[in-house]
Amino acid sequence: MRPFPSLGISGDPLPNILAVAGPNSTYAAEGARPASLLAGFWHGIICPITSFVSIFSSGVRIYEPNNSGVMSHLGFVIGIVGSFGGSGSQAM
Repeated sequence: MRPFPSLGISGDPLPNILAVAGPNSTYAAEGARPASLLAGFWHGIICPITSFVSIFSSGVRIYEPNNSGVMSHLGFVIGIVGSFGGSGSQAM
């Protein structure tokens, strides 16, 4: 069996980066690495979708509780700002 490809930035396997936060998250598995900057960014980008889905499914959360700290938080904030349209300033 071949290993999953890595993005080369944080060493996380690709399926972990594309995971949805929640109790069944691949980051919650025993021995798994905590969510990193890229995972935080991904969870921020999909936040509008996961917010809606989490209303109907207890297996989906907006934010990954097993994270690496500041870098994961930073990625989440950058992702959520980007998914909601940036800073809100208009070009003249």
